[in-house]
Amino acid sequence: MDRLAVIKILMKQKKLRNYLEIGVFNGHIFFRIRSNFKIAVDPDFQFDFLRKAGKIVLNHYNLYNQYFEETSDDFFKNNAATALKGKKIEISLIDGMHEYAYVLRDIENTLEYLSDDGVIVVHDCNALTAEAGSSYEEWSAKKIAGTWNGDVWKAIIHLRSLRNDIDVFVLDCDQGLGIITKRKPVKMLPFSEKEISKLTFSDFNANRESWLNLQPEGYLKEYFNLK
Repeated sequence: MDRLAVIKILMKQKKLRNYLEIGVFNGHIFFRIRSNFKIAVDPDFQFDFLRKAGKIVLNHYNLYNQYFEETSDDFFKNNAATALKGKKIEISLIDGMHEYAYVLRDIENTLEYLSDDGVIVVHDCNALTAEAGSSYEEWSAKKIAGTWNGDVWKAIIHLRSLRNDIDVFVLDCDQGLGIITKRKPVKMLPFSEKEISKLTFSDFNANRESWLNLQPEGYLKEYFNLK
């Protein structure tokens, strides 16, 4: 099960509509979402006007899309309130810059606008190798081939340690899909922000299941009481 499948299941069975995607890139996920309220945020969209027009033909919901070609920080600072028009975000995919500080800001900014029963899906939470879980600077300097997940896992640990107003777990699929809701956490982690900043990939690798609250795919339906 990948992130698109998770989003579609949640939208259909929980009746979620207002959609925000951070890190849209070529629109592979965004253009397939069926909602008449969709916001796309990316500093460098990899599609042009003709592609957008073609996607309207394939999915008429794309007629209503809002596009913000800027960083997510700038979007939340300058345009989020106006773009939402008083609405709440009901479901969001966060797949932007895969580094701890960046993704944490994206999550916490999105939470400010999230409805009480809304859901945030975070991609790249479960890096399997030290190379995939390295910083962007390290990954690009070493010209490592393959997937780069970054240290998104640190953001999950941060939230599970320092936010007692949300519940967080990670589905063991599609490179780790973080699921965040405004439920009270079942169990929190004990780390301070300073301790999290010093964690290494080796630390994470030895404790990934407990630190991520890693769950099998089927847990999604159990957690949300879906059919």
